[in-house]
Amino acid sequence: MLRISKLTDYGIMLLTYMARGPALLTYSAPELAARANLPLPTVSKLLKTLARRGVLIAQRGAKGGFSLAQRPEDISVAEIIHVLEGPIALTECSMHPRGQCGIERLCPVRNQWQQINRVVHEALECLTLAAMTHPLPRKLAIFGDQEKQSEPRSEQ
Repeated sequence: MLRISKLTDYGIMLLTYMARGPALLTYSAPELAARANLPLPTVSKLLKTLARRGVLIAQRGAKGGFSLAQRPEDISVAEIIHVLEGPIALTECSMHPRGQCGIERLCPVRNQWQQINRVVHEALECLTLAAMTHPLPRKLAIFGDQEKQSEPRSEQ
């Protein structure tokens, strides 16, 4: 199964809360922890990492806290995942240049995995933090509903 870590999920959630607010608003770690119902140490760790990597701006002092370093429209989900998890790669060979894998010459699907990885990465690059603050477009919401409807039903 492909999945991002809980910390990355929490980081995206915290950034989404920040993106919903007015531009340049500063948020404290305790405020965000309460809003997201997450432990303060976890929120503090995420905010420090995001600030150190340039996604957030940290401001010290009595009125200190954290604010977005860019407009939500300019921060991609791919960037956030990269900051919190490292390079986006569905398989090991998607991360490495040719010649790094011992079975590369025999692998019939390496190129296909790399293409899939590029498509996933491009989709996450196109998805911005601003988009995460809005409901899913109807087309995507319906897709999720159809998936549930197509599940086999048990006979009664």
